[in-house]
Amino acid sequence: MGAGRPVTDIRQVKRGLRKKFREIRLAMDPQEKAAWDRRITANLLRSPRYRKAKRVLLFVSKPIEIDTHSLIRTALQQGKQVLLPRCLNEQGHMEFFAIQSWEDLVPGLYGLLEPDPERCPCIQTFQPTDFCLVPGFSFDAKGYRLGFGKGYYDRFLSRFSGVTAGACYHCCTTQSLPHGRYDRPVDYLFTERYVRRLAPPDAPLPKLKER
Repeated sequence: MGAGRPVTDIRQVKRGLRKKFREIRLAMDPQEKAAWDRRITANLLRSPRYRKAKRVLLFVSKPIEIDTHSLIRTALQQGKQVLLPRCLNEQGHMEFFAIQSWEDLVPGLYGLLEPDPERCPCIQTFQPTDFCLVPGFSFDAKGYRLGFGKGYYDRFLSRFSGVTAGACYHCCTTQSLPHGRYDRPVDYLFTERYVRRLAPPDAPLPKLKER
């Protein structure tokens, strides 16, 4: 009997891709990164899906990510209900809490700023018009994402009923990423070059090129 095809360890592949896209981001010129952050934020703010949403689920960015600080402040100024995630444990469970201001944030499980559960209500039911911005190292042409490896958003998105969007630098997008059967692709992709409605899982791959 001949040997079968070698089994690919998807976890090892993802680790290699995270290393690749982390290095790309760390090598970015700070001024160029800041300019791209502003363009992505502007694209988000102009998006009809974002503008229609009365409630937006955002995240407090780390330095390696697209800067979301101004987006959070703008959403609060616009009178939207802003929900931010809080990691509950190291097993990938998180919940979203509604904040009123930046002062509602305190260091969380990993030392990142998260909503203070003593001051902020936990929101566990969602509407189809809710808009959720999803972090990721990379996104592909169908909206699948390469996350940071802890599974928080994978678990959350399995029960989220609203609109999902990825924000990514164009240089960190790719045609195809490895994913499992339960992974949920985002509905929209925002980069510094374009805003795109992404294909459903059974559709042909669109080319991720600038319009």
